[in-house]
Amino acid sequence: MTLLRALEEAVRGQVAFDAASRALVTMDASNYRRVPLGVVAPRDADDVAAALEVCREHGVPVVPRGGGTSVAGNAIGTGVVLDFTRYMNRVEAVDPAARTAVVQPGVVLDELRRQAAAHGLTFGPDPATHSRCTLGGMIGNNSCGAHSVAWGTTADNVHTLDVLTYGGQRLRLARGTDGLPGALRDGVEKLTSGHLAVLRTGFPDLPRRISGYALDQLLPEKGGHLARAFTGSEGTLGVLTSATVRLVAAPAVRALAVIGYADESAAADAAPGLLPLRPLTVEGMSADVAGGAARLLPGGGAWLFLEVGGDSTAEVRARADELCRAALRDGAVDSVVVTEPGGQRALWRVREDAAGLATRLPDGGEAWPGWEDCAVPPPRLGGYLREFRELLAQHGLRGAPYGHFGEGCVHVRVDFDLSSAAGVARFRRFSEDMARLVVAHGGSLSGEHGDGRARSELLPLMYGPELVDLFRRFKDLWDPADGMNPGVLVCPARLDEGLRFAVLPKRPVDVEFGYPHDGGDFSAAVRRCVGVAKCRDPQAGSGVMCPSFRVTGEERHSTRGRARLLHEMLAGEVVADGWRSPEVREALDLCLSCRGCRSDCPAGVDMATYKAEFLHHHYARRRRPAAHYSMGWLPVWLRAAAALRMAPLLNAAAATPLSLLARRVGGIAPERDIPPLAPQPFTRWWRTHQGAGGTGGAVVLFPDTFTNYLSPQAGSAAVRVLEAAGLRVVLPPEPVCCGLTWVSTGQLDHARRVMRRTLDTLRPALAAGLPIVGLEPSCTAALRTDLPELLGSEDARRLASSVRTFAQTLEEYAPDWTPPRVDRPVVGQTHCHQHAVLGDAAERRLRARAGLTGELSGGCCGLAGNFGFERGHYEVSRACAAEQLLPAVRDAPATALVLADGYSCRTQLAQLAGANAHHLAEVLANALAVRGLAPDH
Repeated sequence: MTLLRALEEAVRGQVAFDAASRALVTMDASNYRRVPLGVVAPRDADDVAAALEVCREHGVPVVPRGGGTSVAGNAIGTGVVLDFTRYMNRVEAVDPAARTAVVQPGVVLDELRRQAAAHGLTFGPDPATHSRCTLGGMIGNNSCGAHSVAWGTTADNVHTLDVLTYGGQRLRLARGTDGLPGALRDGVEKLTSGHLAVLRTGFPDLPRRISGYALDQLLPEKGGHLARAFTGSEGTLGVLTSATVRLVAAPAVRALAVIGYADESAAADAAPGLLPLRPLTVEGMSADVAGGAARLLPGGGAWLFLEVGGDSTAEVRARADELCRAALRDGAVDSVVVTEPGGQRALWRVREDAAGLATRLPDGGEAWPGWEDCAVPPPRLGGYLREFRELLAQHGLRGAPYGHFGEGCVHVRVDFDLSSAAGVARFRRFSEDMARLVVAHGGSLSGEHGDGRARSELLPLMYGPELVDLFRRFKDLWDPADGMNPGVLVCPARLDEGLRFAVLPKRPVDVEFGYPHDGGDFSAAVRRCVGVAKCRDPQAGSGVMCPSFRVTGEERHSTRGRARLLHEMLAGEVVADGWRSPEVREALDLCLSCRGCRSDCPAGVDMATYKAEFLHHHYARRRRPAAHYSMGWLPVWLRAAAALRMAPLLNAAAATPLSLLARRVGGIAPERDIPPLAPQPFTRWWRTHQGAGGTGGAVVLFPDTFTNYLSPQAGSAAVRVLEAAGLRVVLPPEPVCCGLTWVSTGQLDHARRVMRRTLDTLRPALAAGLPIVGLEPSCTAALRTDLPELLGSEDARRLASSVRTFAQTLEEYAPDWTPPRVDRPVVGQTHCHQHAVLGDAAERRLRARAGLTGELSGGCCGLAGNFGFERGHYEVSRACAAEQLLPAVRDAPATALVLADGYSCRTQLAQLAGANAHHLAEVLANALAVRGLAPDH
């Protein structure tokens, strides 16, 4: 019987051996790649046991996997991958009296923290990936996070573990060896009692010693804690099926002190001296990691993030001020204390995004993990960092350190060349020298993420032959068949083999977009995804990424999942059809092209552009889906309808059964109403409009397709407001279009022709230095990004830099104008393209000046241009809207105005909530008219 058939018969959960499922787990967040035979998502411990039995009978290794965010290559393998995130992902119990929780291995840390918070408790360790990492993965790697300086590592917070060995034994691990099978019990006790001296002296004494097996936890003076010895074993001893973990009291109030230093070595030198003041965190970051976010921080070239907790704002403010005073006395150059929760979250996001931000150096160069989390005793951290910088220079490498300075743990991404033989050889030489440097400072090769495939080979340098031999013997007691995650910790794979870059094309792929931030190389653009998986956050927040993943929960519908499939498409091994790949097409089908990843992904992955690129090649010289013709060519159809004055006839037909046939032929979802065409396009209204002139200079209003033919009232309102602000509004002399509908459907040749025609039309305005004012955020974003990246000319870049939103135009070109006071609460949607490309700071300021109070929803409305209209997308589209937008509108006060600058957002609100939403320009124009302040036409 084949392995696949045997697993399908034995396992009640999901068994997937198809190309897409395998491709999605070839990598984690490391430099490494392994192609598995298949993926099993077990439903419970019995399913795990059944899967292990089948794999054992077939001699196939097993790798447990949680969120796949490991940076050491310890969540990938060539056998069967056990995915615990699909079914075994629950908090089974929270006991507030005992301060414990029982969790399944696939539960996301933030879900445990959410349930614990109801009792005033939390789980202490909190990696930066807390919104998507799993408890099973944290136990596997002995994860730590920012708060371990106060609450310890995961091992410090483990009570009992239920595990299954590859041989089929069900074990409950706690203190002592009671309950272990005889041979395993005898072996563990003999290994411990026979090597007490080396177990007491062979492990470096530092808070972040994660490398190797924690055999010192077996010592009598440590209670013979078998569960803690198992923690950090990286899936090499057995499979975790349940865990009882410790919870700690969560501070009622927190404050964040951010303290600036001259450089990271100065910050590192200062960190140990602040520990006696008992901060909850002592995190360090240098300016080359912070990048543009450094503007949010106090002065300096590096910073410490120190959080304190207490029972009141006054208490935490006083403690934070004490930390700042102590730091300034000891050489700090600046400091700031933030007590407002929103401000703290904004600053913590800078630190938490560092793992992605550090993958691109200030000059755009690529940087990779490999020496991501080594640790030294905290008092030696400053000197270690200085020598580390010297070692980088000796090897001609660059890196940006950051991390847990209070515990001597440093993360760094280094600009290794992992694509050439010479670059890989230098990677090995540096790794060996780096290991010697860490050991010379009394450190650990891993201070958080485990050894995996990145450092296991180097463990003899740290521990010596006797302890390494004990590691092998310990592994043999649990897994004599070497069926659990082989090649990690014991009998390790070489650190320079199986690198994920080796399979990518050696020369740039022929593509349409310019990819200016990746040197025009599509492979470089795709490998931006390093797997930190911020796109897998299951909870909606202030960002946008990744709406389809939050609806389906499927890895293939996350930004990371799609990037992995594109990587494998370029590799051509698992996904073998290149641009014709059905696996990639199906994964991209539910990508809304919201562009959220362009801003929210710390590594700057831009899946909307990748999708357009893929669709262009996929359908080259082939028949396209009907929606590509009906909605991709929408500007042409709307222009023709307006020229023939057919709006009344088409609107009437939309209310008849004939519209059902039209939707079927056009590939439009039958659940959707066809939006009405405006009786009079905006440009026709403009021809009869008598402008009020103005002394503030001319601006070119861009009459996009949606404003022109579907929502002209937004255009006329914008004209009235801009003229009231003293500006002279002009329109292009010929029809113009941003080309967005062709871009989003991958018809890039025609998009380029449309864009060139628009650029030619606007060239005189550009020569005159006039701003181009966009009203529709999606079209404005296309002019800002797609147009220069497709055309690649200097004029195209000039046009992009001339584009302004409505609010930006008023702020920049009519700074002294005072908007009318509306004084109403607002609710509605910030367009996802606005969030991702244009920013909404000017819109927020304009709303505040007009007395429009309240926050607009984040996320994506779900309609997303053509996406929500396409057949088969309606349920996902509606679910996206139901995440934030629809509840916000439903719960808004009766006096609230519904705002949405995007036509898609307004349409979604009308069709799903019956809400009449307005562009901000309409709200201001109405207020001007009511007060008699609008220009006299």
